This record gives sequence, C-alpha cells and structure tokens, in this order.
Amino acid sequence: MTKQVNIHEAKTHLSRLVDQAAKGESFIIAKAGKPMVRVTPIEGAAAGRPIQPIGFLEGQMKVPDDFDTMFQDEIIRMFEGEDD
Repeated sequence: MTKQVNIHEAKTHLSRLVDQAAKGESFIIAKAGKPMVRVTPIEGAAAGRPIQPIGFLEGQMKVPDDFDTMFQDEIIRMFEGEDD
C-alpha cells in the first residue's frame, strides 16, 4: 500500500521523503485528507542508474551550417503553390 502524507508533513520532511521515493518508495501527498499528487522515482533513478545528462551526444554529430535555412526555397514554393 502506498504511503500517504499530508501537505504539512511533506513540507516538513520533504528531503527524507524524496530520498525514499528515489529508492522506489512512492508516496501520495494529500490536502485535507484528499489525495492530490503521487511522488514516484524517475525511471532509472531507483535502480541507481544515472539519468542521461543533457549534451550526452556532444561531438557525435554535426549540425549543418545552413540548418536554419535548409530547404527554405523548396518550402516557400510548396506553401506558395509554385511549380518547379
């Protein structure tokens, strides 16, 4: 059964509750006895696997210099209905 804590208890013990959730012990935060949210670990975090950081593919691909304008003329022709 999932543990339920009231909002005051959650604020008071947030650090401990987050640590428990990260270890796989989900819990529900209730307001005036009414369940409001469920706190669960992010996939992989409970298993001790690191979350992939932003930029983990850095240096493994190249973005063309004209990326922002690639196929611009073709796209304009398609929207304006002009034939080649």
